[in-house]
Amino acid sequence: MESIREIYKIGHGPSSSHTMGPRFAAERFIKRVRDVIKFTHRSGGIKQFEVTLYGSLAATGRGHLTDVALTDILKPVAPTRIVWRPDKFLPFHPNGMNFKAYGDHDNLIDDWTVYSVGGGDLAEEGKPSYKPQLYKMSTIDEILHWCESTGKTYWEYVDECEGAGIWDYLATVWQAMVASIKRGLDEEGVLPGPLGVRRKAASYYIHAQGYNESVRSRGLTYAYALAVSEENAAGHLIVTAPTCGSCGVMPAVLYHLYNSKNFSTRRILRALATAGLFGNVVKTNASISGAEVGCQGEVGVACAMASAAATQLFGGSPAQIEYAAEMGLEHHLGLTCDPMCGMVQIPCIERNAYAAARALDANLYSSFSDGTHRVSFDKVVRVMKQTGKDLPSLYKETSEGGLAVL
Repeated sequence: MESIREIYKIGHGPSSSHTMGPRFAAERFIKRVRDVIKFTHRSGGIKQFEVTLYGSLAATGRGHLTDVALTDILKPVAPTRIVWRPDKFLPFHPNGMNFKAYGDHDNLIDDWTVYSVGGGDLAEEGKPSYKPQLYKMSTIDEILHWCESTGKTYWEYVDECEGAGIWDYLATVWQAMVASIKRGLDEEGVLPGPLGVRRKAASYYIHAQGYNESVRSRGLTYAYALAVSEENAAGHLIVTAPTCGSCGVMPAVLYHLYNSKNFSTRRILRALATAGLFGNVVKTNASISGAEVGCQGEVGVACAMASAAATQLFGGSPAQIEYAAEMGLEHHLGLTCDPMCGMVQIPCIERNAYAAARALDANLYSSFSDGTHRVSFDKVVRVMKQTGKDLPSLYKETSEGGLAVL
């Protein structure tokens, strides 16, 4: 498996697959084209870019600011034309992009097809990942067995595989998460786009203060998740966990526990490491792309990650942590990705708040058990992958089915 740095990426929303991925692809394409010009000794420069978006990228790209992400990078170099093809799905992945660069006399300099596969990651058909594989074990069953045989736990496996440098990276991730919560709680008004969705985080935060401890705890969790998700919807800086569309779940759970239970920053970072490991297993063996498997791969995986993190913070055993994560994902199986108007707002923002609360419930439920249960996390991952394949395409980030048609 790759580094958990690939799960936690700091960048601008509203979508890791529709905004971050295309932005990264545009940056790589410019470098490709300049390398072609350099090594072929072409005269002249780049006169025009043409980017064709296919399938899900085209269907909801405007709502996800895909065109803005692309033109922000490409237009300063050369005029850019965006072609939208929502009717055509390339076989490798629903989020296909084709980049072309033209020089003098409309001669084609470079032609590149790439896919945004979720979490800001890019892939090319037929080409293996160029990223280093740091983890020898790629299933939770294997890692759980390692934990039981060594007496160690998940974050210690991350430490062994990643090295000491991962902790500075996770510290930066945590700082970015906290900053997004604080910004979101301070903002009010209407989010961009035609839906007229008002920000609610500040209101939820204030209302929570008036309730008893139990209800206040839940209200604050909602408020923190809303704060981050609203920042994402506004195109502001957030952390994928594992995606932009599900970026509110992990920060909400960790920030609430950090404040209410006085957990140290060091323990929070260890919880982030454990959560990243579980997200990494899903990404490796299934998908975290809403366009590929629906929202179960985004909010469902985020809930599993947050469930694992919370259970570790409360001293859960490796088996209890695995059980909590399994519940977090299992009870989101079949969740569709059908955003209204292609915006990461309805139902996405509310789902983040609800999933954060479910993660805390999964932690509590697993803490009453010894961690023994019938269906393993890895089995649920396999079912999630198959369920995603079985979902009709109109329920996978196309804005053409389900809630979106309302």
